[in-house]
Amino acid sequence: MTLHTYINEDQALAIVKSGDRVFIHGGAATPICLVNALQRRHHQLKAVELVSITTLGNVNFDAPELRDAFYFNSLFVSSTTRNIVNSENGDYVPIFLSQIPQLFRKSILPIDVALIQVSPPDLHGYCSLGTSVDIAKSAVEVARHVIAQVNPLMPRTHGDGFVHVNQIDSMVWYNTDLPEVNYAGQVNEVVQKIGYNVASLIEDGATLQMGIGSIPDQVLKNLTTHQNLGIHTEMFSDGIIPLLESGVINNSKKKLNIGRSVTSFITGTRKLYDFVNDNPAIRVMDIAYVNDTSIIRQNPKVTAINSAIEIDITGQVCSDSIGTLQYSGIGGQMDFIHGASLSEGGKPIIAIPSQTNKGISRIVPFLKEGAGVVTTRGHVHWIVTEYGKVNLFGLSLKQRAKALISIAHPNHKEMLEMAYQKRFK
Repeated sequence: MTLHTYINEDQALAIVKSGDRVFIHGGAATPICLVNALQRRHHQLKAVELVSITTLGNVNFDAPELRDAFYFNSLFVSSTTRNIVNSENGDYVPIFLSQIPQLFRKSILPIDVALIQVSPPDLHGYCSLGTSVDIAKSAVEVARHVIAQVNPLMPRTHGDGFVHVNQIDSMVWYNTDLPEVNYAGQVNEVVQKIGYNVASLIEDGATLQMGIGSIPDQVLKNLTTHQNLGIHTEMFSDGIIPLLESGVINNSKKKLNIGRSVTSFITGTRKLYDFVNDNPAIRVMDIAYVNDTSIIRQNPKVTAINSAIEIDITGQVCSDSIGTLQYSGIGGQMDFIHGASLSEGGKPIIAIPSQTNKGISRIVPFLKEGAGVVTTRGHVHWIVTEYGKVNLFGLSLKQRAKALISIAHPNHKEMLEMAYQKRFK
């Protein structure tokens, strides 16, 4: 195609036909303009399979009129796809985030059309996948037809997310704000205590992986007196910015990408998107690299901080479902839990409130029927709540149960003690 040739979104999406598998760029890079144009063709289409990880923005995949046209096969469930995935018009693929590119590159899930959002081409014809390189890089490599929503507000990020215009079949110019997520407003006393407890485990010179949500951001606020921290994480959020600006995070002790913060996708506010724009100190990379345990383990003191929905008293961690309801996905939790455990001085951490907002214990005698075990009891190490921190690695089943009960909410300790007695006595 000719450089800088743009068509409108309806013209671009005319290429999609019934039975196609369509990849949708995720996170803050969700190409809403292209998705909406595709959905407008619902009356012309049948059985188009949509695949994606987390999608953000004002888009509805569960409208009744879309159900005959589209089937959503999710690789990581989010609020925009939760209803459709748990219906007869959707499904979920359990898979480590690091291995999703294999589905594309090995034609296990061949991609017919990839819908992506990119920064405008530079002088050499290169666009950037911007905030989300993750699985999008592999989708672009293998898709038979690539349609790009070109947005001047998409940051141009460094790393391996550059796409030349010759790799793009159709380009649609669309100037729009990226979706924003602000975790600062989700902080309460429980989150503050958890953040403090997790931060107490982090050593100077550690390499950090931060999961999604208010707890990781709160942990970062407790690290202002630390020294020589590094970043090798699947997700990069606003909370990292002050530590980079102050020099607390300088990536000087890492073995790989020394002096550079490594991530795979970026989700936060406009301040964050501006911070990473054309910033060579931030490398946004293919998830097959970032979440590869053989890469993760090479950095020192990898401290991986993730969350969960519930944990049973033997240490089985459910992070992706509420019983049989598919709530999120495996994601990169196991990639980093295992990678951190293999790192010299590494600490894999699961950090959770001791109970839900409705007062239900997150530490339970048994996982709910149908719950998915994401982190097995053979992989689990540190568990942190607002009531303390325990390391389950090397502990017997009885010792684990006692340790977990010690950091449970006081309202539920009696119930858990009774469960302990029934199971082990």
